[in-house]
Amino acid sequence: MLYLTRLGFILASLALIVGVALVGGLRQGLLALLGIGFGAVLQGARFGFTTGWRNYIERRDPQGIWAQMLLLVLAAAFTLPLIADSGGELVGAIAPLTISLVLGAFLFGAAMQLADGCGSGTLYKAGAGAPISFAVLPTFAIGSFLGASHQPGWIALGGLPAIDLTVSLGWPTALLITVLGCAAVSWFVGRGARRHQKEHNSAPAKWEMRWWMGALLLAVLYAIHMIVAGQPWGIVYGIGLWGAKVFSALGWTPVGDAFWGVAPHAQRLAEPVLADVTSVTNFGLILGAMAASRWNHPANFKSPNARTLWVGAIAGLVMGYSARMAFGCNVGAFLGGIASASIHGWVWFALAFAGSIIGVRIRRRVNP
Repeated sequence: MLYLTRLGFILASLALIVGVALVGGLRQGLLALLGIGFGAVLQGARFGFTTGWRNYIERRDPQGIWAQMLLLVLAAAFTLPLIADSGGELVGAIAPLTISLVLGAFLFGAAMQLADGCGSGTLYKAGAGAPISFAVLPTFAIGSFLGASHQPGWIALGGLPAIDLTVSLGWPTALLITVLGCAAVSWFVGRGARRHQKEHNSAPAKWEMRWWMGALLLAVLYAIHMIVAGQPWGIVYGIGLWGAKVFSALGWTPVGDAFWGVAPHAQRLAEPVLADVTSVTNFGLILGAMAASRWNHPANFKSPNARTLWVGAIAGLVMGYSARMAFGCNVGAFLGGIASASIHGWVWFALAFAGSIIGVRIRRRVNP
């Protein structure tokens, strides 16, 4: 039976890759394969951005954040030289320092703790069968769809222009600053962990190799994705596009919409969903997580109560909307932004982490 299950997922993966390639071409097929890899690594390593932050906020366990810093350094080291030497064929995740970025990142950080997952976390946990993710994902799609429509208005509130360190300083200096920034965060959280251990006379957290293997594998997949897609790995756009397609099928028209009614988004909405880069990797991610979860044995998730599901659904709506305000989630804005040497990635990180502190406190009340 286990052999048949494994064979079934292998066949399903091949079917997805071949089907996507037939509809969208070879590049889309490769992106589907990469998506499967992302999902398998995220689920197999239990590499959660949300969980890593919560572990530090609640227990001062720094391993998750340390691993994320390693991922950022490796992703930047792999891709910054490629972007600089590509002649414009490869682009990074660069965004302005707007008021919407500050507000959106804070709201996203709080909401992801209540939803028990960010964008990538919601997808891979849905693939693994987490009940709360099935409550979060539909509202995330609605929120992302609406947030995209309102994004131009939020950006119009003002702010500062984008700061791309690669353009202003060159990629070697940009990479050095990224490494130093990640080292400073690692030192800070390590210092907090040591202080916590001293004050509570507790032992250091148990070393978990999964975090480090996950960071290494994700960085390699991130670099390959950059080469194949020509842009950083993303999550939110695809989910918002799903929402837009559903509303379009129900009679909504993008004509006059400030986001979905203009190029290139109007074209994405008119094309098959398998022609969209982010959607294809998202589909692959779900399948990859499903396969990883069941390769040895299914993941064991607790059944949430009705209140938890309602809170998760509301949090999903807020996450989807605020992600569009903030130019992405933990993958598109945090990982993609910092690995692209864009200052907005660091601003996103600071505000989203502050929001997570609030979100963890609310989570304790919702799930005592």
